[in-house]
Amino acid sequence: MTRALQRKIHLGCKSLGLDDEARRELQLVVTGKASMSNMTEAELLAMVKRLEADGFKASAKSGKRFKPAPRADLRLVHKLWGELGRAGELRDQSRAGLNRFIRARFGAYWSMVPADVDMLTDWAQIDAVIQALKNWGQRADIDFDWEAHRK
Repeated sequence: MTRALQRKIHLGCKSLGLDDEARRELQLVVTGKASMSNMTEAELLAMVKRLEADGFKASAKSGKRFKPAPRADLRLVHKLWGELGRAGELRDQSRAGLNRFIRARFGAYWSMVPADVDMLTDWAQIDAVIQALKNWGQRADIDFDWEAHRK
């Protein structure tokens, strides 16, 4: 939680046009500490409240969001990738990581590998990706909840 608050403070200062020196001065005024690493969670929250009082508006959700995959079989690919990520099996849990995995795993076998997993249209290719992810999960002793994936 503290790291998320620190990121929020940096984002707030950037949106208000404060440089590092001005941020540290504001931190001294609000908490008496110039370094966020020395602050408690309550002090970090006080900093966020101060930035909000100065006009910073934190969005409820930040980051780039993607629409769900257009097909159920592609959504299953994303779910399996997410399960592998939650189990700590992946270096890069992002969509870009999934796309890199597909290119590395299947690039030599397929005549054309699409730029994005959601561009796959051949059911055999999609099934090959699903099977590869399922096999990886079995090797890692991940128990996929298949009933939840049917929804």
